[in-house]
Amino acid sequence: MPGIFTVSLDLELYWGVRDKRSIQDYEENLRGERQAIQEMLAIFDAYGVHATWATLGFIFFADIAELRAQLPRDTPAYSNSGLSPYPYIQEHEWGADDQYHFAPELIELIRRHPGQEIGSHTFSHYYCLEPGQTADAFRADLTAAIDTAKACGIEIHSLVFPRNQANPAYLSLLHELGIRCYRGNENALAYKPRNQEQQNAWVRGLRLLDAYINVTGHNTYSIEEYARSRPFNIPSSRFLRPYSPSFAWIEEFRFRRIKQAMRHAAVNNRLFHLWWHPHNFGAHVAENQRFLGRILAYYEQLRRRYGMQSLNMGEVSLLLERLHAS
Repeated sequence: MPGIFTVSLDLELYWGVRDKRSIQDYEENLRGERQAIQEMLAIFDAYGVHATWATLGFIFFADIAELRAQLPRDTPAYSNSGLSPYPYIQEHEWGADDQYHFAPELIELIRRHPGQEIGSHTFSHYYCLEPGQTADAFRADLTAAIDTAKACGIEIHSLVFPRNQANPAYLSLLHELGIRCYRGNENALAYKPRNQEQQNAWVRGLRLLDAYINVTGHNTYSIEEYARSRPFNIPSSRFLRPYSPSFAWIEEFRFRRIKQAMRHAAVNNRLFHLWWHPHNFGAHVAENQRFLGRILAYYEQLRRRYGMQSLNMGEVSLLLERLHAS
């Protein structure tokens, strides 16, 4: 079995950063996100790259009125109330910035491109490891996400946990609700699932260093090993950090870090999983797309030389299902 190149994107608009940044502070990224997505889709088409777009349930709706009509009764009661988007829904002055909150047209655009899967990023950007949240509230949230997608003719098979807060206690619930796979974290201490309070400066600094220098290994994975239990874990290998003028002088280190791991997966018939948020590319769009183009051009070299194939998470899960049954 040849190596696999997997891409997943966390499509969340402003909802994904609402508890950390104001719209004004992040507006450049939000304003450029739609252009970035269009350019990503074009380059995916050019290189035959399949990707999973883990899409937040909120953004399926056209406006706040539609969203309010479909809110679940059981919502997360985080100990830190600022993490919940539900007070924001009631208090925000809606209208002028709807494009940063809703995007059903983007979902339809993505669906029209070959090899692109719409997955779930939960309904409300649900944090599965924060104090105060419960399994019942998570069930209500994920059910709302699945039902919202189904109303648009989309069956959800893949999930990405917001902030990578994969909660082992909830995996059986994923399977129960028809989710075949999820994106787990890298197998290194720095990437262990944590809630916000546990994300200290040491952990963040180590992950930043690891983006440029091989600190935690290649983080590629044996397909056979991850076919053993459902729902299938399709772990992350590398977060594609966005371009930063401050770090432009070491861009080649960032590229080489990704390139070496991709080659390791191709040569050894393993899986390499790259992920990012589309809004990461909303600022410095040209620089980010140029860097992505270099990665995909290298994938094309690996495809030709080693037979590496591009599969989205849903397609990987079908492969894992066949191995699981054999």
